[in-house]
Amino acid sequence: MMMFLKRVAKNLPTLITAVLLAIAVWILAVTNTDPVERRSYNRPVPIEISSLDPSLVITNDLPDQTSVMLSAPVSLWSSALSASNAVRAIADLSGLKAGVHEVSIKLQINARPVKIEVYSPDIISVHLEQMMSKSFNINLFQSSSPAIGYDIGTPELNPSSATVSGPSSLVNQVMEIRATLDISQVRESIDRDLPLFALDKNGLRINGVSISPNEVNVKQEITQRGGYRNLIVSVITSGEPASGYNLKSISVKPPNVTVFSTDPELVNTLPGFIETQPLNLNGAEADLDVSLPLDVPAGVVVVGESTVNVKVAISPIQGSSTRPGIKIEIIGLLPEYQAQISPDSADVILSGPLPILYKLSGTDVRVILDLSEYLPGTYQVDLIVKVGLQGLFVESILPASIEVEIEPISTETPNN
Repeated sequence: MMMFLKRVAKNLPTLITAVLLAIAVWILAVTNTDPVERRSYNRPVPIEISSLDPSLVITNDLPDQTSVMLSAPVSLWSSALSASNAVRAIADLSGLKAGVHEVSIKLQINARPVKIEVYSPDIISVHLEQMMSKSFNINLFQSSSPAIGYDIGTPELNPSSATVSGPSSLVNQVMEIRATLDISQVRESIDRDLPLFALDKNGLRINGVSISPNEVNVKQEITQRGGYRNLIVSVITSGEPASGYNLKSISVKPPNVTVFSTDPELVNTLPGFIETQPLNLNGAEADLDVSLPLDVPAGVVVVGESTVNVKVAISPIQGSSTRPGIKIEIIGLLPEYQAQISPDSADVILSGPLPILYKLSGTDVRVILDLSEYLPGTYQVDLIVKVGLQGLFVESILPASIEVEIEPISTETPNN
């Protein structure tokens, strides 16, 4: 045994050298076949916040990602490191109290062997504040009034209070929880859900806090006073638009008005509408925009303006007209050629407003055969229609094309 141990001890340096040499050869072989490359990781790595005390809140803006430089064998870059979760960046906030802290970002890499060269940022500044909640009664702000002749009841809020939560520095600035209700020109009772806002002592909105609940339901009764009544405006017309035109639409502004009488019974017996003075449409060929007085019954007055704005849309009636047998005009034919066409006339169907169609004369429609640059031969050529009045459209032409035979003009002198 002693001889064996002495022999081993004697040869130990040689054995160690052989093992190291084998390892070096193996490393050299691996490096040659799968070399290590230093690269930027192919995507920004999101920074994950871990172990935040639920009674604290982060009050500053944090970077949401870090850029990473790694060294790894080429095979890893195309395999393990190509996965979306191969690299994670974690900011551990465990044990931290309210205040400002410099927190190191730790990288976790789900691949081996990989060397972290550099990453940025590697430290982030975190501002922590104590979370705080506070309850407030909800204030309803109304800056407007209902329509004339209407009274408002006491609003009912449900719920009547709300809780503000957030960083203590912000919650301590909250002086009021407010909902705003616009009742301008309202004529019927209100049942609405309104958003809530946290305001400071200057009435400015505070962001960065949450309100629970974030809406309030508001019910408010709107009633009409005695002697007042809301009536729809009915436009009265007389006469007819010009021949070839029709009445397309009538609009009135305002669409309803409020009337008043010292005798409430008189107002209550009125129909649900009030008429305008008649609007004469006789011979109208264009849109109208006029101010019309209302036909107000005796003993009744209109609250506000006693005239309304009326807009009337007048549009021409659309129609069609057929123009048969229009002679075909040849243009562009070189002077040394002559052309034979078959047929020599065409039928044209036009469409458009009737008033324009009524004005159409025989010379307003031309059918043209353009033979510019055509050489001798036989061709099928499309016809062109030109209309002298604007607003008309060519629906069709029959025939759409004709046969043309072009030949030189004969210059031979007849024999005597």
